[in-house]
Order: sequence, then structure tokens, then C-alpha cells
Amino acid sequence: MSIGIYSYGLAALAYLILTLVLASGWRGRLQGGVLLAGVGVSALWAVHAMLVAAEYPLAVVFIPTAEALRFIGWFIFLFGILRTQRGAATFFGAFSPGPLAAYGLSGLLALLPLFPVAIFNAIPFKLVYALYLGLVVGVLWLVENLFRNTKSDQRWGIKYLCFGIAGIYLYDFILYSNAVMFNQLDPAIWQARGAINALAVPLIAVSAARNPDWSLDVFVSRRMVFHTATLIGTGIYLLVMAAAGYYIRAVGGEWGDVLQIVFVAAALLGLAALLFSGHARAQLRVFFSKHFFNYQYDYREQWLRFTRTLSACKQEADPRVCVIRAVASIVDSPAGILWLRRSTTAYTPVAHWNQPFEAAWMLEAESDLVRFVEANGWVIDLQEWRERPERYADMHLPGWLPEIPQAWLIVPLLDGGELIGLIFLAKPLATVRLDWEVMDLLKTATCQAAAYLGQLEANLALTEARQFEGFHRLSAYILHDLKNIIAQQSIITKNAAKHKHNPAFIDDVVAVMEHSVTKMNRLMNLLKSGLSENRPRPIRLERLLNSVMEELSVYEPRPQLHNELAEIELTVDPDRLRTALRNIVQNAQQATTRDGHVRVSVERTEGHVQVSVSDDGIGMEPEFIQERLFRPFDTTKGDVGMGVGAYESREYIRSLGGDIMVQSQPGAGSTFRILLPCPDTEQEQVA
Repeated sequence: MSIGIYSYGLAALAYLILTLVLASGWRGRLQGGVLLAGVGVSALWAVHAMLVAAEYPLAVVFIPTAEALRFIGWFIFLFGILRTQRGAATFFGAFSPGPLAAYGLSGLLALLPLFPVAIFNAIPFKLVYALYLGLVVGVLWLVENLFRNTKSDQRWGIKYLCFGIAGIYLYDFILYSNAVMFNQLDPAIWQARGAINALAVPLIAVSAARNPDWSLDVFVSRRMVFHTATLIGTGIYLLVMAAAGYYIRAVGGEWGDVLQIVFVAAALLGLAALLFSGHARAQLRVFFSKHFFNYQYDYREQWLRFTRTLSACKQEADPRVCVIRAVASIVDSPAGILWLRRSTTAYTPVAHWNQPFEAAWMLEAESDLVRFVEANGWVIDLQEWRERPERYADMHLPGWLPEIPQAWLIVPLLDGGELIGLIFLAKPLATVRLDWEVMDLLKTATCQAAAYLGQLEANLALTEARQFEGFHRLSAYILHDLKNIIAQQSIITKNAAKHKHNPAFIDDVVAVMEHSVTKMNRLMNLLKSGLSENRPRPIRLERLLNSVMEELSVYEPRPQLHNELAEIELTVDPDRLRTALRNIVQNAQQATTRDGHVRVSVERTEGHVQVSVSDDGIGMEPEFIQERLFRPFDTTKGDVGMGVGAYESREYIRSLGGDIMVQSQPGAGSTFRILLPCPDTEQEQVA
């Protein structure tokens, strides 16, 4: 007895058991019923194959019918599952090109035994085997789509089904490939086929147990469809070229081998050129989007790609070029130009991508184009504008705009209803149909791009403002010091007539002039180097305080220094620290009456030296200390003050790692505690 009987008998038994299990557990769900039908048809196919192995004449006649019905059963099941995915009804629906081709070819093979004997005998076996091979590839492609396009966290439910069906039809691929090559089925491969099917049945049963209703959340990846189609097309191309090569070798005589090599090499070069052709890839992508999906775009993928491109703009030399590229990628445009509003009267070309431009290509703010876009927010199709100008209210475009090579679209950049710019796009490699879907996607993306460009322009303006702010701060500090120098000089001129013959007065004048010269030199250095100038060196704090006291002793009330510590050495910029201390002490003098008191004391705290400046003047409200005391350019002295002394003092003290703390009571005076870092505590000695 033939081994094929046992092999297919085992397959029939396995399929029959699975059919009974599925039938007993079926609850009327469509996918469960389709799976039940597919497994049941496979059981009948296995019984028929067992009869063929037993050499029943009638069974042999209906081999094409049994094989075709088995294909139809699994096609119905796989197409049914894939049809439930989002956006794939057009591709896997009952009347879509894929299912129609699969069912039509299977039905044709199923009807072969009904053909007249003369026609049936005239059909080459190799052709029939090749058609079976094509159906096998179709099943494998569906299985691959089912597995790859099921979410990773749900693949546990269908992976064994995919392994089982793939195992069955990979074996059939070997069977029919061998038959195509040798024009007959290999008996050993055919006899083992039943056992292979029996081994795959438990895998299908596991998935059936995990998915009683087969309600899987499956989606089709457009990229996967594109790459799969490319792979299948490449395989078919290579098969055809190989067959043509063998034909050339067979009929080419003594030139056959050489011609075959040349032909195959040319075919491979042509395939490489086709695979790396941007135009061909674009055309194929448009073809699939147009004919196999409900929508042209996978919006999730488009938005993620657009967002990634914008996010990467920070690494670009000119982020505005990146914005052009991001918008252009939506419609596969190869080039673009960006106009931004640089004044109230015109839009200026500021960036370009793969498209040269001229600086004279300005768009007037009152031009027809700008006014039309502001009023309607439309994407301007230049081809449609040429053919149907009335659709665009017969607007006039600048003479140079339609003359740009490959001119195609003008896309507005609207941010909060305000037109901040426009993007010109060149024609794509493949023809793109500008329907509502394309226009809506462009408008949505350009809103995001406009917001990004608006933020970019705001950042540039902020950078410029900060540069001017630094310049103004420098000017304010210089004016503040000049004001103090002028005040000292004014005191001298007021008292010169009365005391010019007094030697002590002359000594004070010389001291004030020396101080003024030192101050002016510091201001000159500050102008040269900016506010960042900082020249720290070791100084004695007591000497610095004594110089400040001496300088301010010309004002009433005269400050009094109380220092209970020995010499303390600090590493600071002496000029800047002197200015900070001078500002605090002078403010105390100005807040106190002539018969009041200003006291400066020095004491050690943990890791710091504390310089306290106390007065019994008018004091300050807590709100004033919190909100206005250290705010730059905020002064209570009218035209006399600049409002930067306290701010400058605190900023420098903080830059040293210290701070200024204030205690005050209205009508009772104020105390400023200046903390200066002094880590060298070993030098502390009580006087």
C-alpha cells in the first residue's frame, strides 16, 4: 500500500478532529465560521488526496478542483481577517483587486476537469503548476501581512496560525517549484505533503483556542505593503528574466551562453536602476495609495515624520531650510523657497532648498497673491491658476513667479490667522492628485510649521533684545559712575571760592581728582571689555573699607567704621567690590538726615565675612524691599538716581558666592548685611 495513503490519512484525521472541535465551540461569529470552513475544506482535500494515493481514477480527474477549493478556503479566511484592519477595506475587501484575482484564478483551476477533453489535454502541465505556484505565493504574502501588521502585543494570538499556514504553503512552494522545473510532481515530496499538513494542524488549533472569535486589532502598514510589493515584483521580474535567459540559451546556438550572460547582466543592471529610481518609487507609492487604501496618507506616519523633521531642525545650520523640507516631503516635492514677512510692506525670500532664488523676488504685502491668501487661506495650484484664473478671482502674480522652473504650489504659513510667510514648492517626481485630502494635510502641517517659524523668529528677536539689554546695562552702569564723579566734582566747585586758599582743601581736591582719574580709567576698561570684566586679586578688606569711608566722608552724615577683626584677605575685583560697598553706604547716607548715623561693622560668620551697613533713616516697607529695591532702573530719587546701584551691588556680591540681606522698619532705619565668602578661617584673630 502506498505511503501516501497513510500520510494523507493522517492529515485528514487531524483536520477532521480540528473541524469537530471548532464546530462544537462556534458561537456564530463570522471569523470563526470562516476558519471552520477553511479547516473543513482542508479535511475534504486530505480525504481526496488519500483517494488519489489509492489510485481511484475519478479522484485523479478532480485533483485541480480539490487543490483550488483548498486555496479558496484559506483565501477567504485570510482576507476576512485582514479586512477588519483600519483603512484596509479597499485592499482586502471582497471586490478588491487582490481577492478577485485570487478567487478568479482558483475558480478557473477548479473548473479544469469540466473543460472539453481536447482543451484539457492541450493545457501544459507546467502552466498549471505555475498557476498553483502563484496561488501559493499569494497565501504566503497574506500570512506575512497578517503577522507583520498585527500589533506586537497581540501577535501571541496569531503567531502559531501564521507558522502553521506558512509551513503548509512553504512546502507547497517547494512541491510546485520542483514541478515547474521538471514538468512533473516529485512522488516523494507529494507523498510527504500529507504528514506536513498534519504537523501544522496543532499550531492552527492553538491559535483557534486563543482567538475564539478572531476579533484581532490588525492594521496594514503602507510601508510594509510597499516593500512587500517591491519584493514580490522583484521576484517575479527575476523569474521572468531567468526564463528568458534560459530561452535565449536554448535558441541561441553557439552564441547562447554568451547571450544569456549578457542578458542576465543587463536585466540585473536594469533592476538595480529601477529599485533606486526615485521616480519609480514615487509612482509605485502613489499607485498603492490611490488604488488599495481608502485614504492616500497614513496620517500617523505622516505626522510622526513631519514632527521628527521639525525636531531635527535644531541641528541644522539653517532651521528654515528644514521647515521647507518637512513641508515638501508631504507631497514628495524636490525643492522649495521660503518667504517670511520682514517688514510691514513685503515678504522676503529667506531660505531655499534645492531651488536657487534671487533676492529681488519680493512679495509686496498689498499684492493680489498675499491679499488672496490672507482672505481665503488657500493653497495656490499654479497649474490650476493658469487654466482657471477665475477660481482665484483673476488675481495677478508677480511676473517672475510663474517663470520659476517646475513651479507648482504656493502654501501659506498661517499662525493664529496671521500670514507670516509662504512656501513655494516645485513639482514632485510622480504626479500627485491635489484633492481635499492633500490640501487638508498641507494646511494642518503648515500651521505647525508656521508656529515653529514664529517661535524661531521670536527667539532671534529675543537674542537681539538681550544684546541690546546688555548694551543698555553697560550704559546705565557707566552713567551711574559718571553721576557720582560729577557729584564729587560739583562739591569741589561749590566750595572752591571759599576754601581755595586752605591747604587741607587743596589736599582733598587732589585726593578727589586722583579718585576720579582711577574711576574714569576703570570706566574706559569697562567700555573695552564689557560687563564681563573681572580681575580678581588678593586685597585687605579693612583697607578697602577705609578707602570707601574716606571717599564718602565728604557727605553728611559721615559713616563710622567699627571693625573688631584683624586684617582679612579676600580674592576679588577691588574696583567692583569698592563700588558695591560704596553704593550701599551712600544709599544709607541719602536715606538719613544730616544729624543721623550711618554705621559700618565687620564680623565673622561661618565661612563668610559679614559687612553690615546700618542707618537710622526713613526705612523701607517690606513690599518695597521685595518688589523694587533691587529692580534695575527703578529709582525713588527722580532725575538724580539711575536705579542700578543696589542691583549692580547685589549681582556682583552674588557672583562671588555671597549675598545681601536687608532688614528695615519704616521710620526706624535699615540694615544691609553683605555676606562675602571667606573660607580661610584660620586667619581670624580677635583684635
